[in-house]
Amino acid sequence: MSITKITIFLLGAVLIFPISSVYGHGLGIDTISSVDIQGKEISITVELPLSFDNQEEKQITITATEDETKENAKNVTFLIGLFHEGEIIFRNYFFTSDGILPINVKPTQQGEISINGEQDNLLGAWYGTESNPLEITGPIFNSGGLYNFEIEVRTIDDPKNIIENSEVYNADLSIAEITQYLQKDAQNRDVSFRLKSYFDKISNFEYNSKNKQVTFEMPFDWSEKQMSHIPVVHEEVHFPIEFTEFTSPGYTGQVNGIDLFKSSVTVDDYTEEDERIVHFVLLQDHLIFLKNQMKKSGEPLPNNMVFTLSTTEKIDFPLTAYTKSEEFLVNLSWDPITIEPDQKTKFVFTIRDGVTNSPLRNSDYTFVIVQGGKEIHRTTGLAQVGGESEDYYFTEDQTGPTIIRFENIRNTGQETEFGIVVVPEFGSVVALILVVSIMTVIIVSKKIPFTQKF
Repeated sequence: MSITKITIFLLGAVLIFPISSVYGHGLGIDTISSVDIQGKEISITVELPLSFDNQEEKQITITATEDETKENAKNVTFLIGLFHEGEIIFRNYFFTSDGILPINVKPTQQGEISINGEQDNLLGAWYGTESNPLEITGPIFNSGGLYNFEIEVRTIDDPKNIIENSEVYNADLSIAEITQYLQKDAQNRDVSFRLKSYFDKISNFEYNSKNKQVTFEMPFDWSEKQMSHIPVVHEEVHFPIEFTEFTSPGYTGQVNGIDLFKSSVTVDDYTEEDERIVHFVLLQDHLIFLKNQMKKSGEPLPNNMVFTLSTTEKIDFPLTAYTKSEEFLVNLSWDPITIEPDQKTKFVFTIRDGVTNSPLRNSDYTFVIVQGGKEIHRTTGLAQVGGESEDYYFTEDQTGPTIIRFENIRNTGQETEFGIVVVPEFGSVVALILVVSIMTVIIVSKKIPFTQKF
């Protein structure tokens, strides 16, 4: 069976997102929080563009922000190393006077990595000016998979304030890679599958027509050090929507033979006009669950993930998310199920005991909606019988990553949140929901009512 690999330079930050202090592996942004530099705590954010296709010039942006003042740090010198598949791409000093380091990137297929710009006289740190912007050219970001930024802070506040024995901090992001696989159906006819990986490279893809099952593998490091800053693993299986042999109301998934939560796999018939996409979305808490289940076998942990996708007839609603302590869980649904801008959306939720699943009466809460890191809505309420609802009107410009958060549940300071990526596509609005902890994923579209598609 033939395999074709197409590297698409979409950021798969290392969805995406949530919903933790580190955003990466799927969204184009990874934030390292609470970095202690001479008693001052700062956060370092690495952002990549959504694509590096066609060797067009793009920009990496690295920002240092003081946690206390929320202002950009001054006169910061970074020592930045970029690694891919264990190989170093570059390692150099870079300077920013205002805490924002923009680096223009111009990928080429061949040649050497070169840096253009100005250099200071102290550490030889590179920086850009209006007339001579900072630029890196060469074979960079030419293949998919994980990219690791090793970052040290060598000066802060004063460009001559050199910090000795600085710690190394890591930001991991990934470039999405699309691979194509020609498989056989039950009648021995060719069927084209595509797989888009937002984490690492895929191997051993196979469609079993007898079992109506897809399997594939991906490298994965199950060590605590690596898992501690992976908020999400996101994989997409694409196949023709008219391929009825594998078309089903829903799908179940496994990783390394362990059943995923029933809603960790979701169907998307909206993003691509002629394709069905089935998403695997595994958040950090779910990765920990999988690791703990594997450890029970007594066998050494593997160095990969083996995904299995199978058809099922059952679809469940509402969404469910636990607080970190698992003391509380929240059920969330909405009406109408087809979310459209400029109409009232009623979010219906129940606050429950995380152990008994019983509704908790007189539960106070704060309901928050966040987009682009900024709150667009906040209100407090009391769920007298455990269940309550909140209304919100999304506007036409309120698309993109969105978080629905329940804060200070029952005045305990505990919270949980549901992340939504709302993407206009073919005149529709598609919402991919990623849930923190025990998470549920579902696709909501303005194009076709949900009930007509499942």
